[in-house]
Amino acid sequence: MIQVLSTVWALLLGIVLLMLGNGMHFTLIGLRGGIEGFSAASLAVIASGYYIGFLSGARFTPRLIRRVGHVRVFAALGSFMSAGLISFPLLTDIWAWAIIRMLVGFCMAGIYVVAESWLNDAATNETRGKVLSAYMIAQTLGIIGAQGLLTLGDAATSVLFICASILVSISFAPILLSVALVPAVEVSKPMPLKRLFKGSPLGTVGIFLLGGIYAAQSGMGAVFGSQIGLTPNTIALFVAMLFAGALFMQYPIGWISDRMDRRQLIFGASCIGGTSCFFGLFTGNELWPLMAAAFISGGMTAPLYALFLAYTNDSLEADEMPAASGGLVFTFGLGAIIGPLLIGWAMQVLGPSAFWLVIGVTFSGIAVYALRCMTQQGDIVPVEETDSYLGVLPTASLVTVEAATEWAVEHAEAEREAESEQDEQASRDASEELK
Repeated sequence: MIQVLSTVWALLLGIVLLMLGNGMHFTLIGLRGGIEGFSAASLAVIASGYYIGFLSGARFTPRLIRRVGHVRVFAALGSFMSAGLISFPLLTDIWAWAIIRMLVGFCMAGIYVVAESWLNDAATNETRGKVLSAYMIAQTLGIIGAQGLLTLGDAATSVLFICASILVSISFAPILLSVALVPAVEVSKPMPLKRLFKGSPLGTVGIFLLGGIYAAQSGMGAVFGSQIGLTPNTIALFVAMLFAGALFMQYPIGWISDRMDRRQLIFGASCIGGTSCFFGLFTGNELWPLMAAAFISGGMTAPLYALFLAYTNDSLEADEMPAASGGLVFTFGLGAIIGPLLIGWAMQVLGPSAFWLVIGVTFSGIAVYALRCMTQQGDIVPVEETDSYLGVLPTASLVTVEAATEWAVEHAEAEREAESEQDEQASRDASEELK
């Protein structure tokens, strides 16, 4: 693993710095929005704007890269993003913030596409799984670390926004100084939703609902904390627990995923996520029960994303997987746009507790639909024939999702071939012993 990291450490360092800046801005919006007196519904519009920009950036960046190249696109998007982050305290208006958030989302999607293209190019078939895993860990650690940085300043001033902008700006140095020229990125055209749903109803419906959950947790978590009267430091801890859960639960759920019916695991993880939300609803906003609810609910969200990707690919032919991955990423983005709007409206009408209520109901919806799919007759892929699981995060672009899908197929085939060879060798050894 050390040898693998030695080839991509500069890229990973840049990603950590980038996620420190981006992670700070996510929580800062909720903190500063509360100080400015913005309503939950208004902040939901702002949160949703990020994912509108993100979907747009993921779609248009490959075209820009083919036109002017990776380096120019990366530098331009980085400049716009840094400028956007520093503009928030200067333009404290709801619609101005929504537009800036769309800009930041567009830039982040494009930056992910470029950075992940370089990362994927730096990996070999043998090291791709480890490189992608290291990349996901770097992303999560950056977001968690960002919450710690928020405790060093006051959201009522411009200092933390400036710090976020600086971190984003310097994150490009290690990346740009370490990369080589790569071919223009090519991503598959997303599979139409109708065809995607026909191929995998659970994967399509589940990832749409999960998009709403993830966007609500990351975009409205700080708003919830602000409205129930948590201190800024405690709000930062609350958001950190959402992502810490994802970091710690990814491996065990992935290990189980390769050894049981993934529909059952999706059902179980959704039930645990929903239960944790209803637990959070009735904690009376006591500190440590609240943190436990955040840890568990966040810990189910990111693994479920990778589960839906793996489950959908299990039921498809290899040549359909890239297009299906594009369709799933797009479907997730649609859910991410709608989720904050729904929770923001509910919090406006029912109060802050609607944060847990809506997320819990959405988790329950996934569980009910998974149970329905489990009871229907159909072609069930045996566990030994499923593709390998790789913990792809919802923040990853389609470049990484496609690379992870390709790795999962190749890794699963290699494991099956190895097992077949072991069985043949065991049979030969047994025959020789009989002779």
